[in-house]
Amino acid sequence: MGQKINPLGFRLGTTQGHHSLWFSQPKNYSEGLQEDKKIRDCIKNYVQKNMRTSSGIEGIARIEIQKRIDLIQVIIFMGFPKLLIESRPRGIEELQMTLQKEFNCVNRKLNIAVTRIAKPYGNPNILAEFIAGQLKNRVSFRKAMKKAIELTEQADTKGIQIQIAGRIDGKEIARVEWIREGRVPLQTIRAKIDYCSYTVRTIYGILGIKIWIFLDAE
Repeated sequence: MGQKINPLGFRLGTTQGHHSLWFSQPKNYSEGLQEDKKIRDCIKNYVQKNMRTSSGIEGIARIEIQKRIDLIQVIIFMGFPKLLIESRPRGIEELQMTLQKEFNCVNRKLNIAVTRIAKPYGNPNILAEFIAGQLKNRVSFRKAMKKAIELTEQADTKGIQIQIAGRIDGKEIARVEWIREGRVPLQTIRAKIDYCSYTVRTIYGILGIKIWIFLDAE
């Protein structure tokens, strides 16, 4: 069997950048890492609670964290920031206050910025959330995958591969189903590939969704 490596880690330094930018001494590194994880989880939970969307899509593509001695800069890349701002006009300020209380940033200022990404359905995280919503509503998995592929075609990507694993459609034996459209060159390091793995809790059990999107060759 060919060994599967995470396409993002494989391309770090060529087509993929880091989502956290900071420097710390080796003994404090694990604390910084845990703090990043907590910040990301806190933001996701807040958005989940306060975004009332019919499709159940949070629309967070990625969260970038930059740390300096006196400042933590958090940039949230969202597909549909308008929905968050409309449901909560002072949402970003509230989120900032919540995070500051959580991490009692006495000597560090916390700054949050929300950036809209141009083509939301060209992002695997948002697509995975879309498919998860469909599967929760008991839509057939093939229909959900085909609809997702149609949405990515509007975002003019060069190729997409979607894989769903688990007790699909409530069958007793778990299986893996996948579908590919266009090219997805996973071995080519120059190829800019975006990837995400997402778990969704359905009434039959947990399903795993993996999405690879080939954006363009560098």
